[in-house]
Amino acid sequence: MLSESESVAKLTHYLTDDFAKSVEYIFNAKGRLVVTGIGKSAIIAQKMVATFNSTGTPSMFLHAAEAIHGDLGMVQPDDVVICISKSGNSPEIKVLVPLLKRYGNPLIGITANLTSYLGKESDVVINAHVDHESCPNNLAPTNSTTAQLVLGDALAVCLMEMRNFKSEDFAKYHPGGALGKKLLLRVTDMLDRTHKPVVRPDSSIKDVIVEISEKRLGVTAVIENDKLIGIITDGDIRRMLNKTETISGLTAKEIMTVNPKTVQLDSMVVDAFNILEDFSITQLVVEDRGEYIGILHLHDILKEGII
Repeated sequence: MLSESESVAKLTHYLTDDFAKSVEYIFNAKGRLVVTGIGKSAIIAQKMVATFNSTGTPSMFLHAAEAIHGDLGMVQPDDVVICISKSGNSPEIKVLVPLLKRYGNPLIGITANLTSYLGKESDVVINAHVDHESCPNNLAPTNSTTAQLVLGDALAVCLMEMRNFKSEDFAKYHPGGALGKKLLLRVTDMLDRTHKPVVRPDSSIKDVIVEISEKRLGVTAVIENDKLIGIITDGDIRRMLNKTETISGLTAKEIMTVNPKTVQLDSMVVDAFNILEDFSITQLVVEDRGEYIGILHLHDILKEGII
């Protein structure tokens, strides 16, 4: 582990203008980014493609061996190609590189050997040198593949900054799972409008308790002239019972909490959660341009699995 971290740290010493040129090649490309390699480098290439695609750079993986057996047709004239190889002298790479250059595609090499065939033939080359592998026999690709991976991430991050890639853009490419929900889900998407607890200011405490129990949200809104004037939670009911001997004659207005915390219908769910957390509460009143719409409960958010 320490060996790999040291190898990554040393990569900064090997960066040259070719790294910046690589970013410019990709940024200015009219076509896609094609990433190719063989062996363990091919696996790293696939991860790079996944990262590029999810951060706004249309990319495609091309296995170097399959490329020279028909898949080279996937590469179009406006595409930029990244070729990854530790040695830079793999037989498949030596066959593939001249074909790519023949079609005029800009070629970015990522290799640990700048004097290799790939290092010499690439238009720009990024140095992925490591002193040794973590493998006891200095054979299994470990430090070298980590170095390749880190350089791919560095390219992706630079491209994100050049494109001013925001969290909203990121959300477009991650609609599924917890991450997608966190970035995309709004209160309106998950609000249960069939359970909308409401009482009047002059409602009896019995009616308040019945409304809270029936709607199963632990709270009810107090509405007067179609306007929200307060809320009553089950906690308010318990505190009221501790203070008084009888509930006869008490009304909702006498025990309600005024100026409750609210959230707008089009707000992000994660923002609603932050309000709940900041004020240590479990329910939020949902409004839309001043109109009471319903109650958002902390349990609803937790059930979505976005937190």
